[in-house]
Amino acid sequence: MREEKISAPTAAASFAARHQQHFSSSALSHKASSSAYNHDEDALIVSPEALLAVTKAVHREFPFLMDVCGVDYPEREQPSEVVYHFANPEQGKRLRVKVPLAPEETLPSVTSIYKAADWFEREAYDMFGIIFTGHPKLRRILCHEEFVGHPLRKSYQANHNQSLSTPLEHTFAHEQAAMVGAKDQDYLADKVWINIGPAHPATHGTLRFMAVLAGETIEKVDVEIGYLHRCFEKMAETHTYTQVIPYTDRLNYCSAPMNNNAWCRTIEKMLGIIAPPRAQAMRVILDEFSRCIDHFVCIITQALDLGGFTNFWLGMRAREAVYTLFEKLCGARLTVSLARVGGMGFNLPLGWEKEAREVCKIILQAQDEIHILCTNNRIFRKRMEGVTAISVPEAINWGFTGPCLRAAGAPRDLRKDQPYSGYEHYDFSIPIGSTGDCYDRYLVRMEEIKQSVRIIEQALSHLPGGPIIVDDRRVATPPKQEVYGNIEGLMNHFMKIINDIQPPVGEEVYHPSEGANGEVGFYVIADGSSKPYRVKCRPPCFAIFQAFPQLLKGHMLADAIAALGTINIIAGELDR
Repeated sequence: MREEKISAPTAAASFAARHQQHFSSSALSHKASSSAYNHDEDALIVSPEALLAVTKAVHREFPFLMDVCGVDYPEREQPSEVVYHFANPEQGKRLRVKVPLAPEETLPSVTSIYKAADWFEREAYDMFGIIFTGHPKLRRILCHEEFVGHPLRKSYQANHNQSLSTPLEHTFAHEQAAMVGAKDQDYLADKVWINIGPAHPATHGTLRFMAVLAGETIEKVDVEIGYLHRCFEKMAETHTYTQVIPYTDRLNYCSAPMNNNAWCRTIEKMLGIIAPPRAQAMRVILDEFSRCIDHFVCIITQALDLGGFTNFWLGMRAREAVYTLFEKLCGARLTVSLARVGGMGFNLPLGWEKEAREVCKIILQAQDEIHILCTNNRIFRKRMEGVTAISVPEAINWGFTGPCLRAAGAPRDLRKDQPYSGYEHYDFSIPIGSTGDCYDRYLVRMEEIKQSVRIIEQALSHLPGGPIIVDDRRVATPPKQEVYGNIEGLMNHFMKIINDIQPPVGEEVYHPSEGANGEVGFYVIADGSSKPYRVKCRPPCFAIFQAFPQLLKGHMLADAIAALGTINIIAGELDR
């Protein structure tokens, strides 16, 4: 997005005209320094001292804070910039608020307005060193406490790794002080302090949480993440737009094609490209197969943690059938790199559509068998019902999206609210719960599997013909016959591979997609080269997991295992 610098009163009037119900130009006239609009994205640039007032005004129209991220511009007088992404999914509106910061300048925390800002502000502090005054616990979140520097600053070298030297058991005193306060250690005298993970079956080697118990009741919880952090966003800055595609596979590796497609749609939005109808239909099919297997992994591993072993094999059989489809399409199973900017990298082989219909039957059979075993199972329901329930307003304030938000009762789904890839042409329902507890999260995912199969069958029945990638030399290589048959085709191929995609200088977009866990979004800034200047991934389970300590208060220790499974934390997506 290219921003047009205009006066504060003009910027405020322009913005207020588009949001008459909740904003007035007089309220923003001394706060907004510029305004821009591009497709579905509004943007404001504000000063640090105006941030809280603007955020309070924004909250009236945009109930969701989707993301907070930093950007480093070392050549500017104000080298740091904090970017806030807000959403009103009911009206299909998006807003970006940008706050430039001078060296050593701080920014007020907005956690008092949006609880969702908690971990996102900590991440910006960790990655960029930005100080958020008033944040309840501003400390590192992805890098360890001994880490020196801030890895997403341009001055930090991508290959400069730093290991943690202090043994884990020596950090307990620090963690206890961070959790209950250095002056309140007497609080722990008659309590039990328990550590769960990362070497624990329920945390799968990538999560850790520490709990203070009164008997078996949880009073306080703190969460430690970062065990699978590989700095995806830093690596994206050192690779071309096309080379980033395989890195997206490793985000939510339980539904890799969804991340591929989300990334490619973002770059297409930046370039003004629309993928061909056949490619869009293929993306829908792959997305929905991915949603099915992701939900199966969530359901069967959570049931396994509660003692339901048979469900694991039922779901795995369906999952492996989908992976076989992926393998026949591209040769890979788990991390597939199927999509390309402008379309798809592989066309459907002969007989694939027929096999896909058979796999749909396998998925429905597995779903039905798990339903018989679990849904009305007395033990399963007692472990799930009423556990970590959350209301719609609280879920929205924490930044919940996807099945966890729908389980609370909010019918929000990007495939309906802001359709992409032709989703507006498919007939499907959005399942919702009523209490937002573990059992509702299970029921929503079970029904979503059926709805995904419904979408797949429609897409297979109306699969368009034609090309699978746009005929646009900015993003697509020429056909093989041209490469082998004439010098122009050979040179076009050579230049595309060498130069890759080069969006115009100053272009920036945020594009959301409905991932298996909720909204997965990419915020991309271009500098005119073949490599992104800045990439920020909005991971859905990151926002959800930050509410975990609040959800667990007053519950039994065993409930923590049930809750952890139903919010479906995928560490590759969480840590990036």
